[in-house]
Amino acid sequence: MSSTRFILLLCGLIFSLVSCKSRTETTNKEDVYYTCSMHPQIISDKPGTCPICQMDLIAVSKSGSAAKDEIMLSDQQIQLGNIKVDTLRKRMIGNRTVLTATLNIDQKKTNAVSARIMGRIDRLYYRNVGDFVKKGEPIYELYSEELNNAKQEYLLALEKRRVLGNGIVDFQDLMQSAKNKLLLWGLTEGQIKQMERLGKASIQTTFFSPYSGYITGFDALEGQYVMEGGIILRLAELTTLWAEAQAYTAQLSQIDMSANAEVQIPGLPEFNTHGTIEFINPETNTASRITLLRVIVPNNNNRLRPGMPAYVFIRGKQTNAVTLPIDAVIRDSRGATVWIQTGKNTYRSRMVSLGIENNGFVEIASGLDTNDVVVTSGAYLINSEYVFKKGSDPMAGHQH
Repeated sequence: MSSTRFILLLCGLIFSLVSCKSRTETTNKEDVYYTCSMHPQIISDKPGTCPICQMDLIAVSKSGSAAKDEIMLSDQQIQLGNIKVDTLRKRMIGNRTVLTATLNIDQKKTNAVSARIMGRIDRLYYRNVGDFVKKGEPIYELYSEELNNAKQEYLLALEKRRVLGNGIVDFQDLMQSAKNKLLLWGLTEGQIKQMERLGKASIQTTFFSPYSGYITGFDALEGQYVMEGGIILRLAELTTLWAEAQAYTAQLSQIDMSANAEVQIPGLPEFNTHGTIEFINPETNTASRITLLRVIVPNNNNRLRPGMPAYVFIRGKQTNAVTLPIDAVIRDSRGATVWIQTGKNTYRSRMVSLGIENNGFVEIASGLDTNDVVVTSGAYLINSEYVFKKGSDPMAGHQH
């Protein structure tokens, strides 16, 4: 073999190797594109830096995400997007019904102050609705001819016992009978002892409150005559209040009547109390189809007032169901979808049917199996990346 022929053969071999390497590099370069993990809209066919954040572009394999209905992300994208997955599981879940309510007086803690005997009201010690009355405080003065006669009868019995105490007649029984009449008509032991000490009685009689509470109304005025048993004023204790909520007939079947109810007051975020449903009106309003529910609310430090608006949250009946965090579900007018993991860094969209929602979780009624690995965090980022790279909505291929 001549030296010239050898040189030509050697040059041909070198060219062949260079061409093969060039084709391999070209093929490899065509199979990879470069993007920013923070700004996936930046795409380049060669390495470089992101023009927005100046971070180095990362290489993404085109062949690794070739499945039409799937998307593959890089490790950096998963880390920066906080994408997390979890195996589907069951948990107890129940819906929560929110009812509007109004705080009202606890009617079991209301009292009426009434006249024990017929007479004329000469003085009212309180004149304003809302005034607080302590038990034992004077509330009105009454002029009663009948009561004055009973006072004189008692004083006369005292005098006869003092003068004729050793006689045949037992004046002690007469005195006790007259005293019992005065006690029955509302006089106190102190008032009777004062009569005994002074030996005379006033024509006006002061009456004291047998209860404590806030005045909610007057049924009589100064100068007005009242009959025996006639109401003078009304009192209410506000240590507890009623939160009266309105529930529609359709909501009653969803409410667990034995569950605790949570009561919140708008404007008082620090006030949050729990109680049980005290009363359910057995009758539904025929016009509004509304049923009244009542929850007792403690009124510590009297911060709450009757008439305040409130919200009553009642837990529904609990069921053991397949659930996901609410943020794992993507919803639009066509339905709801979630992303499931089909391989390493690979995800596919799946349409699901939803059930009840509660405490940040939603029931998956159908569309998933209990062993599916579902994206629980970062679903919206995956959805946006799919739309950007594939140029279509992942829900477009689902049947409705």
